[in-house]
Parts: sequence; structure tokens; C-alpha cells
Amino acid sequence: MVIGLTGVLCATSDNKKQFIERLPGTTVQFEMVAIPPGTIEMPDPENPDKTITVRIPRLWMSKTEVTWDEYGTYAFNREIDEEEKQRGADAVAKPTKPYGAIDRGYGYEGNPAIGMTYVAAQRYCEWLSRMTGRKYRLPTEAEWEYACRAGVLKREPLQPEQLERIAWYRTNSNNKPQPVGKKAANPWGLHDMLGNVMEWCQGLDGKPVACGGSFRDPAEKVHPGARERQTPEWNMTDPQYPKSRWWLSDAPFVGFRVVCEE
Repeated sequence: MVIGLTGVLCATSDNKKQFIERLPGTTVQFEMVAIPPGTIEMPDPENPDKTITVRIPRLWMSKTEVTWDEYGTYAFNREIDEEEKQRGADAVAKPTKPYGAIDRGYGYEGNPAIGMTYVAAQRYCEWLSRMTGRKYRLPTEAEWEYACRAGVLKREPLQPEQLERIAWYRTNSNNKPQPVGKKAANPWGLHDMLGNVMEWCQGLDGKPVACGGSFRDPAEKVHPGARERQTPEWNMTDPQYPKSRWWLSDAPFVGFRVVCEE
């Protein structure tokens, strides 16, 4: 049990189980880590001066942020069309190709997928669910923070040496996202929960929110309670009209990870 700024964070069970998911018809795979059930105290979205208790069920969360290897298979790989049809996944809408380099020049293989909208991240989860037969979705804000804190961290900035060990942020990132899984995992086996790229979640108020801070942020803005909402600046230079519903031209600092329900 750990006392955080907003109250008690507690968890039960252990976290020794995991599984590998392979995208059918490809060699692309990723690891899912078991998250033990528990509860977390979160700020009440209707009254930030109060807290609410959120119960977290046992679920699975991707060990790292979704990579281009995974997201690109959904968005751009046409070699698995027949596999998608057989699994009913061809009915899920897919992104149009973005202007310029897909990876913004930061690197593709092993790097986090970046710059997609919240809706695009949701569509990926729908496609992944149909392809695998499991129920994948974006984490809720409470699930994400619970997994990020892992029974250890508080809802506040970390000590410098602690942050350096687990996160990419302004001081050490060379101002770009880094390949996933290079920093130390948290106690539940999850990498890059803080920094690297912010992660899309469903907020307690039901609206999209990006959590955890990113490679561009100073240390004090990279912590379990860090949040950002999309602003017009995230898509300022998109030349399309209306602007793309899939890509954020000016937000290479946002990505996501997935959860899988039991």
C-alpha cells in the first residue's frame, strides 16, 4: 500500500503472467503484461478538490507503447488484406497516409507510433480486436495511472535519478522519441510509462486525455499525474481542409498503448 497525494493506491495479486500477441498473417508481435486488480484514488473530474475511488479490474497492458511495426501493419500494410477479410477486420476504417515521412524522421522499426489522433488510436484497437479475437481498447485514465504508479510512485514529480532511470524527457532524449523498452521497467514490468511519448487514454470525464509527459517536457512535467488535452496547436500546420481526423501534424509527442480485458 502506498499513500499518494490523492489518497491510497493499493493492489492485490501478483504480476508474473504475460503473453505474446502476434498479428495474424505477419511476423509482428508484442508482449502483454498482467496488471493486478486493485483501487486508486483519483481527483474527482466534477470537483478537483475531492477524490473518487476507482476500482481497477485485472487486465492486460502492453509492455511498451504501440510501435510503428504494430501500428503500421494496421495503417499501411496491404499484404494482409485477405487475412483481414477472413477475420472481419477489413471493415475497420484505416488512416490516410500523412503528409511527409510517416515517422517524422525519428525512426520506424522499434520506435513508438506517433502523431495519431485519439480516434485513430481507437480504430486501431477495433482492428486489433477483430484480428486477434480478443477485446483490445485504450486504457482509462485511472487504469493508466494505476499501472504507471505500480504500487510505488506517487502522483508527483520524481527524484532526478529515479526519472533518469525510467524515462526519456527533455534533458536526456535529444529532443526526439526513443526506441521503446530501452529504459528500466516499472515494478509491474511496463516500460516507458513516463516520458518518451504521452499516451492517449479515456479521461475520467469520458474525454480524450494524454498522460505521462513526453520527450519534449522538463522533468517536473513527467510524472504519473501529468496530463494534456489536445489543443489547436497540435494540428496547426495540417494543410488539409477540413483537417485530418487521423493525424496530428504538430504532435509527434503523443502515442498510446493498449489494454486487453480478461
